[in-house]
Amino acid sequence: MGGVEERGFLRGSDRTGQECAAGSAPRSACLAAVPRGALAAPPAMPHFTVVPVEDKHRAEYDSVEGLSWVDYREPAAAPAAGDSYDTVSSDGHGNHKENSPFLNSSEAGKGGDYYDRNLALFEEELDIRPKVSSLLGKLVNYTNLTQGVKEHEEAESTDGSKKKVSKSPSMGTLMGVYLPCMQNIFGVILFLRLTWMVGMAGVLQSFLIVLLCCCCTMLTTISMSAIATNGVVPAGGSYFMISRSLGPEFGGAVGLCFYLGTTFAGAMYILGAIEILLTYIVPQAAIFHPSGAHDASSAMLNNMRVYGTVFLILMAVVVFVGVKYVNKFASLFLACVVISILSIYAGAIKSIFDPPEFPICMLGNRTLSRDQFDVCAKTIVKDNITVASKLWELFCHSTNLTTENCDEYFVMNNVSEIAGIPGAASGILKDNLWSNYLEKGEILEKAHHPSVDVAGQKNNLHLYVLSDIATSFMVLVGIFFPSVTGIMAGSNRSGDLKDAQKSIPVGTILAIVTTSLVYFSCVLLFGACIEGVVLRDKYGDAVNKNLVVGTLSWPSPWVIVIGSFFSTCGAGLQSLTGAPRLLQAIAKDNIIPFLWIFGHGKANGEPTWALLLTALIAELGILIASLDMVAPILSMFFLMCYLFVNLACAVQTLLRTPNWRPRFKYYHWALSFLGMSICLALMFISSWYYALVAMLIAGMIYKYIEYQGAEKEWGDGIRGLSLSAARYALLRLEEGPPHTKNWRPQLLVLLKLDEDLHVKYPRLLTFASQLKAGKGLTIIGSVIQGNFLETYGEAQAAEQTIKNMMDIEKVKGFCQVVVANKVREGIAHLIQSCGLGGMKHNTVVLGWPYGWRQSEDPRSWKTFIGTVRCTTAAHLALLVPKNVSFYPSNHERYNEGNIDVWWIVHDGGMLMLLPFLLKQHKVWRKCKMRIFTVAQMDDNSIQMKKDLATFLYQLRIEAEVEVVEMHNSDISAYTYERTLMMEQRSQMLRQMRLTKTEREREAQLVKDRHSIARLESLYSDEEDEGDPVPENIQMTWTKEKCDAEKRNRGSAVGSFRDLISIKPNQSNVRRMHTAVKLNEVIVNRSHDARLVLLNMPGPPKNTDGDENYMEFLEVLTEGLERVLLVRGGGREVITIYS
Repeated sequence: MGGVEERGFLRGSDRTGQECAAGSAPRSACLAAVPRGALAAPPAMPHFTVVPVEDKHRAEYDSVEGLSWVDYREPAAAPAAGDSYDTVSSDGHGNHKENSPFLNSSEAGKGGDYYDRNLALFEEELDIRPKVSSLLGKLVNYTNLTQGVKEHEEAESTDGSKKKVSKSPSMGTLMGVYLPCMQNIFGVILFLRLTWMVGMAGVLQSFLIVLLCCCCTMLTTISMSAIATNGVVPAGGSYFMISRSLGPEFGGAVGLCFYLGTTFAGAMYILGAIEILLTYIVPQAAIFHPSGAHDASSAMLNNMRVYGTVFLILMAVVVFVGVKYVNKFASLFLACVVISILSIYAGAIKSIFDPPEFPICMLGNRTLSRDQFDVCAKTIVKDNITVASKLWELFCHSTNLTTENCDEYFVMNNVSEIAGIPGAASGILKDNLWSNYLEKGEILEKAHHPSVDVAGQKNNLHLYVLSDIATSFMVLVGIFFPSVTGIMAGSNRSGDLKDAQKSIPVGTILAIVTTSLVYFSCVLLFGACIEGVVLRDKYGDAVNKNLVVGTLSWPSPWVIVIGSFFSTCGAGLQSLTGAPRLLQAIAKDNIIPFLWIFGHGKANGEPTWALLLTALIAELGILIASLDMVAPILSMFFLMCYLFVNLACAVQTLLRTPNWRPRFKYYHWALSFLGMSICLALMFISSWYYALVAMLIAGMIYKYIEYQGAEKEWGDGIRGLSLSAARYALLRLEEGPPHTKNWRPQLLVLLKLDEDLHVKYPRLLTFASQLKAGKGLTIIGSVIQGNFLETYGEAQAAEQTIKNMMDIEKVKGFCQVVVANKVREGIAHLIQSCGLGGMKHNTVVLGWPYGWRQSEDPRSWKTFIGTVRCTTAAHLALLVPKNVSFYPSNHERYNEGNIDVWWIVHDGGMLMLLPFLLKQHKVWRKCKMRIFTVAQMDDNSIQMKKDLATFLYQLRIEAEVEVVEMHNSDISAYTYERTLMMEQRSQMLRQMRLTKTEREREAQLVKDRHSIARLESLYSDEEDEGDPVPENIQMTWTKEKCDAEKRNRGSAVGSFRDLISIKPNQSNVRRMHTAVKLNEVIVNRSHDARLVLLNMPGPPKNTDGDENYMEFLEVLTEGLERVLLVRGGGREVITIYS
């Protein structure tokens, strides 16, 4: 750099510098004015400025995605407070400092293209491949909202100009995951059925039940944590995780199972609330009363149905009116649960030194229902007189102290009173260790209590405490499992969590550990503090209709009664809130078309229709009216869901997909499989018939989604599993060619497209679908002529068109479109390269070149014959359906007719196999098969027929057999004349093409007199392999050239005269004779056949006879409506062996 230039730049005194500073000079001039060294590290320049300049090319950069315009200025000339330009300063030593290191997307369009020079190498791709800065900016702005939050809490103004800034997720592990999981896990079963379960199963088996269920949920949580921490989990919770891990089919099936489970959970909670209300709080509110001693259970069920329906309607209205109220009261309901549990522990501790007074009246060793009498004695002293007690009246039906009408068991046994809550120090634990399962209607008895075993009267059974259902280990598992569900509460709230990938595993596992410890300790405390007969008393009949767990609580049984009532009501509201949103998420994914209506709702996004359906399904659960019957149903659906969460984790882990990178590291595929096995075992343990029904429902939904063809690609594990299975199968197939028994035509169908890229002969696809019936491999191939770089979009459009046509014609297969300079080369590429490994085509289906006689252009039939030669060289079978437009569609049915096979030469058995495969399809099923073979004069036709019938019998193919004798006859004049016409026509067309080409060449020479022309080949066919015309042509007319042109014209005229005196080739005459004779025989026998299958003769080895070959095929098939020309691939495709 010269000194003058440097000084001029530093002073900035020239006009260009001033214009640049003012922003009026062109950008190129400004950049030219800046010397290279000045931008590097000028020793005498403490500060520099590059000011943004507008120019006419600015619009070109505005369209580039993510481009940020940044202006660099001196600190001295810092922008005003309102200006948002970034600044760069220098410390005087060439070390420049950025005042703002971040790019702001809002600055787009304000400055120059300073950064463009740094990315000049990539500038042409910036519109499709954004800069890293813009990508990161988009990721930072990503908001992860739960279902409905956007509509409810981020209301937008009507003009869209003002938007509320969405709150960033701020919930931690405790409030966001731990407490919601605790609230969902603790439920009605803990308060209403856990004491009864301990009494029936004993402490040890109760431990086993709790251990099984808690292990199931813990292993599922480990799998769920791995999935939830493998990327962002939006709304939908478990449904989203499963569907994105296992695909839309599994996702839809399990999502609906989870939805049904949540809905039935709502019904179970409502039934629990009604049971607490009518049994323990206000029994007098019952509408139905037992008419007899044995109608108590049916009256109770009817009361549950009526009150349950009323409660359900009220809860649905609350959910419909405002979900926010449900969420606000959630913490109150959780407080009720916690207080209730703490009162149990307090009561257990108090029972050590001061057990509560709850005496139980025993008659012998039988437990009496205490609500029907007040004094536990046979007689009482009233005014110093011994009189019959209420108990005596009930058993003896009189107030007299006579035993004539008394129950025998009442007379023989004494009445005694024992403590219902002996306390933790009483040693009652050893009596409650072992199980004591009862059948329905059995009386609760205390073992080892003194009694005389005599039969009592049946009409007095209502005075005892009876077992209302038959119990077993399996029944109790089904009833208890709902009390450990609810582990998905944290993952469902992932959008509200500050760090979901840390909070979900930690919070959920802590919640399960806490609840498991509570369950284990409660089992132990119940067994250690409460008398066995009281534990087995489900409704507290022996303790004056008190809630059994309430008898242990401190300070009062009402703490637990009221607390459990409110907690069950709250849990029911939560279920009715969550289930419709889950259904809405499934409906919005549009994988189950008939659910689309449930994706809509109110203007604020509330799922109104989904809520209505949820209420109707919950009503079904309420009509069952028994908590013990509803619990196993929802157990099935939750277990199904947990099973697939484990499966999803195991599949992803074993496949080792590149995207499987969970932050939660403490998982293993073996743990997932163990969890899956426990889920499956629990399903069949609790109720095998419910398990089968749940699996049937899930299977039907899976097949429905698969049948509808859910066009969702979520990068799921099942797709990866399919790829791994396909790879394994392909590697196995590579070991060798398929055995003859396994051979079936694997089709490569070559389609021709018209100028608008529409399929020219769609019936080729119809024929392929009828032949394959969904079995084996079908590849639909087509060739587009041109340059790949220029016609790639056209090839994509053609591929989509073919795929649409395949869907219409129900062809299950693959599509491949090749771009090639010559059609024949493209077809050769398809024949060579289609398929993968052992899954390659072995049969080519090729359309007939219609109108080849009328066309002066020989490309069509030359391409046809070239393809025939390619398939022969590749040892592939070839099928040529002629008159394919007359072939039946998939909607037609042939109720009668024949498929005729003309077996002229043995070609590997293809002619036998194809009709058999066609007859598997409904179109051809009722057609009969006839096989004709041709006998020569020296053949024994009778023996041939017998042998053929035996061969077909061994092949297990039913067909009529006929042998046609062809006598040697002289060549007829018709045959001779036909051959002569064929050769004359061929010669004439060749001469016409010659003269046409000569005229074109002459015109080209005149046109391009001063240029070098590349001429077409001798024929108009661009694919002809004839001698190429020299590229460099002398452009001057000489005397010799003029004479040569005249000679050429003279020879052309002479050759037309020679056509009249031509004599046909004897080889062609013989071939024509065969074609004519065979055609006569075939038309005579098969003119009314639905389809004629015929051996296709091979093309001549000498290419000069190609046109004659086409004529022979036309003659051979004349007069036949539907013909399938078949050429084998040189191997046996059918066998008589099993």
